[in-house]
This record gives sequence, C-alpha cells and structure tokens, in this order.
Amino acid sequence: MAVIYPKFINLEAEKRERIINAALKEFAQKGYDKASTNEIIKEAGISKGSLFNYFNSKKELYLFLIDYMVEIVDKIYDEVDWNETDIFRRMKAIGLVKFKVYKKFPPVFIFLKALAHEEAAEVKPEINKLGKSLIAGGLERGYKNIDLTKFRDDIDVQKAINIINWAILGFAEQQRDAVDSFEDIGMEVLDEWDDYFDLMKRCFYKEEEQ
Repeated sequence: MAVIYPKFINLEAEKRERIINAALKEFAQKGYDKASTNEIIKEAGISKGSLFNYFNSKKELYLFLIDYMVEIVDKIYDEVDWNETDIFRRMKAIGLVKFKVYKKFPPVFIFLKALAHEEAAEVKPEINKLGKSLIAGGLERGYKNIDLTKFRDDIDVQKAINIINWAILGFAEQQRDAVDSFEDIGMEVLDEWDDYFDLMKRCFYKEEEQ
C-alpha cells in the first residue's frame, strides 16, 4: 500500500475485515460525499473514537480502500500463466482469474463499480489517477510477451490490439453496469466473451492460427 496504517494493519484480521467491508459498502451505496462514518462504525460494531484512531479523516479511509482494492486487483495478475503467448488465450485466462477473484471479494468490486461514477471533488483526482494506472498497468501486463506472428500480415497489428482493448474494456463495463452485485455474475459471461474472441480471431489471425 502507498501509505501504511500500522494501528489498523495490526488489528486482528476479523475486526479489520469488518471495518473494511462496512466502509466499502457505505461508500459504494451512498458515494463519497453522502457516506456516513457513523454508519460505518455502526455496521462494523466499533466505536467512533477507534475508527479515527486508525484513520485521521474520512478521506484517508477512502484512500486506504482504494489502495486495498488495488492490492486485490494485483492478485489477479499473480495467478495468470504468463507463459501463454496467444493473446486470446491469455485474455481468457485473465478473465477467468478475474471471475474467481470477483467471487471471493465481492465488496471490493462493488466499490470499484461505484468508483466509475464517483464525482466528489475531494477524491476525484485520486480516482482519475487510479483509473489510468489500472488500465495502463493491466494492458501492459496483459500484452507482455504476446506472439504477434499469429496476426495476419496485411493488417496493422497495433490497431488490431487497440480494437481488442476497446472490446475488452467495453464488454467489462457493460457487464459491470448490468448487475447490482458481482455475485450475480455467472460463468455464462465467460462463454459470451468466447464468442467475441472467436470473432476477433477470425478477423485478425492468419487462417492456420485460428
């Protein structure tokens, strides 16, 4: 994490998770400006004094949650087989890991969904910076060591990759906005994504590589 909160980090795991989940829920449901630290305290079953003993302000708590979310997202990339050099198989593998992580940490990704619509001036610059970082970092890692020789010789490979990027980001946004909770997402989403991959593969790959 960018900032260390030793008093909070040293709490027993169960209490720490209660506070994190209560805060994720409150900010996701009400947005930054309307979120109430009193509601977070009530939901987590702790005293107000103790919350502000761990975090100096509401903004500091919010920024901690962003750092926490980034750590969870990083777990996705830790589980990917980077020896796979086919771009579509690589993206499918990343999608499958994302699916598993979403299911394991649903409050984090409900918060991530809310971030996309957060407009509070106090935290908007940090959110914008995060969004650019997550997209750029994810794409950089996602395309590392990809075998570009599979692409057709008569197309601009970078433009093809741009189209794949737009499709992935657009599909993810569509699925994110279509559900109230990531717990509602089923394996059929991955099956639907396969259809798009098959279509793009026929467009961009040499015939023998399809």
